[in-house]
Amino acid sequence: MKLADNIAGFVRVLRRAGLRLGPADTLDALRAAESVDVLRREQFYWALHAVLVRRPEDHDVYDQAFGLFWRDPHAVDRAMSILLPHSTVPLPRRVSRRVAEALPPPGPSPPRPPDQRSELDATLLYAPDEALRTRRFEDMSADELRRAKAIVAQMHLVVRPVRTRRSEPARRGPRVDIARSFRESLHSGGDVAPLRFRRATLRPPPIVALCDISGSMGRYSEMLLVFLHALVTHRPRVHTFVFATRLSNITRLLRTRDVDVALARCGREVMDWASGTRLRASFHEFNRAWSRRVLAQGAVVLLISDGLDRDPEPGLAQEAERLRKSCRRLIWLNPLLGFAQFEPRAAGIRAILPHVDEHRPVHDLASLESLASALKRPFVRSARPAK
Repeated sequence: MKLADNIAGFVRVLRRAGLRLGPADTLDALRAAESVDVLRREQFYWALHAVLVRRPEDHDVYDQAFGLFWRDPHAVDRAMSILLPHSTVPLPRRVSRRVAEALPPPGPSPPRPPDQRSELDATLLYAPDEALRTRRFEDMSADELRRAKAIVAQMHLVVRPVRTRRSEPARRGPRVDIARSFRESLHSGGDVAPLRFRRATLRPPPIVALCDISGSMGRYSEMLLVFLHALVTHRPRVHTFVFATRLSNITRLLRTRDVDVALARCGREVMDWASGTRLRASFHEFNRAWSRRVLAQGAVVLLISDGLDRDPEPGLAQEAERLRKSCRRLIWLNPLLGFAQFEPRAAGIRAILPHVDEHRPVHDLASLESLASALKRPFVRSARPAK
């Protein structure tokens, strides 16, 4: 009976850490534990993992929570007591803020020897929205992630409109509307011919997003998909693709109004989530099958990736060059730019960088707001892209 209570408590910890679990999952976990030898830690670990982890991005949270919760019956209370702060048990590695906040509050703990020391990343558990703007997505707690997602879901990306080949009536303009002027002159018997004008129609360009969902992108891709969901649901002509080892079009999936339902559908239908990265193959597939369909009328392409490529085939630079020539503006959003020590040493980064118009960070809310401001400003493509 005590094991069943502990399993139920472990499920509650995971739920507070952000995993989408309910009472039925607790029953599934109990049945899974009955089917294995619970005294063998590896079997017990993977039995619970099979029924409680549905998304690849939840694996790290589960792994950390399992390591803390199942050390011994009372280790979780003592281990997290420093967060309040009190005395604690030393932890073997850095603990995710989501797991730290999800664990129960500490109770009475036995005294420890004077020479015992504790090491834990005990950063503040509360941050106002101003501090939240500059906190990296991967460092956010579960509550901060929920708040950040709510902020991102309300963002409206205003892209500077571009001239189209179509025209519309205007009070003043560079072109005289001869047909309309002639028709209106008939009302006065042809004696007076008022001039009517037309001007080029301005229209926001299409937005095409190519989002890297490989394992190295982790928390960034999850938050940016929330941002892309807001674009798809609030703007026309937005196309969203995700890629890791292959390219997938998820525009239709993101049209669901509920962002959680939309992301859950993406997780079920996209098979290469959190896998390796094949940039050349993904770019080639987009250029071959999709570029002519979605890059018309001065499209703006948002490339969201860290540029860490595992594709052994050459030709990434050529595919990136073709992509740039097919669109009006190619903006690379790279979460690695949020690190002050970032240097373009990876082969994939060096291959893509000469062919982008802008290289911008996308690691926190402030960088997303900066992107929105940049898209409002006029853009003139230079002969050589900015590095």
